[in-house]
Amino acid sequence: MSVDIDITGLRPEQIAVVASPLAELGMALHALSEPGHHPGLQGWATTVTAGLDSHLADRMSEADFLWRTTYSDLFLPYAGIPGRCTLPGAGLAEDLDLLDKLSDEQFVDAALEFTCALPYSVPGPAALADAEARRRALELAAARGPQQLRFTERLLADPPRTRAWLRQFLEDCDAAFFADTWSRLRHQLAADARHKTDLLRRKGLAEALASVSSAVTLDEAGARIVVDKLGSGRSATMDGGLLLVPTSLGRPHLMVVHRYGWQPVLHYPVSHPEPAAPPSVEQLTLRLAALSHPTRMRMCRSLARSAFTTGELAQIHGMTAPEISRHLSALKKAGLLTTRRRGRYVLHQLDVAAVARLGSDFLEGLLR
Repeated sequence: MSVDIDITGLRPEQIAVVASPLAELGMALHALSEPGHHPGLQGWATTVTAGLDSHLADRMSEADFLWRTTYSDLFLPYAGIPGRCTLPGAGLAEDLDLLDKLSDEQFVDAALEFTCALPYSVPGPAALADAEARRRALELAAARGPQQLRFTERLLADPPRTRAWLRQFLEDCDAAFFADTWSRLRHQLAADARHKTDLLRRKGLAEALASVSSAVTLDEAGARIVVDKLGSGRSATMDGGLLLVPTSLGRPHLMVVHRYGWQPVLHYPVSHPEPAAPPSVEQLTLRLAALSHPTRMRMCRSLARSAFTTGELAQIHGMTAPEISRHLSALKKAGLLTTRRRGRYVLHQLDVAAVARLGSDFLEGLLR
């Protein structure tokens, strides 16, 4: 079983490796909905979930089947733009503008992917135009549950309103948690894209695909890319291009857009460095000592939820800035803080993943 992409006539300059903020936001939503798929993201998911306001969390559940049950092609809308050679936007707003450029028929069919109601890699009737396809979509949505049925009824009755709802929801997610996540991930994704592009230029497509995943191979004789997956499908670049989109949050998922009429896309997890060596006894002692101080524990509770300046922490905890700085220094020396600069301000945040490695009970106590 495999997904095959016919690349007959594909020229090297038609292959692009580009990060996409919207694709990464979609993967972030998936990881939050299915944390069991991503054990390495446990600390991040716990932190984000704890910081969500109840209204956004409720809205997140309204259509979570778009990223939980499946991973909708709506998160890679550039693949559906006519010409089959559009690249992702530089920022989330640009990607959302590309989402707005999809026709209502494209949007509805991609959103209904979770029902498995419509043909995917072959041409078929659109739910907006075909009464039988519409009936089948509603029937399958009802089988998934009342929430899925309500969404499908709303989608088919008023696509523009549903599109506006989804865009506003994604923008609110960006403001609530994703902008900060993207600021940390985009450099790694850009570096991976440069590396893959360099491999393409120097060693060719076979080497670049091998670096994407051992499950992706190039059949040069057959002029096709073969992706080893528990599923079957086929696509072709035809007169368009091939797009490779890296994700930092997606492991172990390797996605292939092979929707009929859309540009083929490989959405692949970036390679991770070898697991970090266990901390030395001295480093472990530093971390335990740093976290055992009651004031630093209270500071960690704040720092686990958001990034703060020294002045903000001083105000929150009723201490002087020099006192806060001494505690921050102890946490940083123990390797438990991340810092970044925003203009003239330095923001500090707890490295939740490092704390999680010390013990989940401690982390849960911080976030309780």
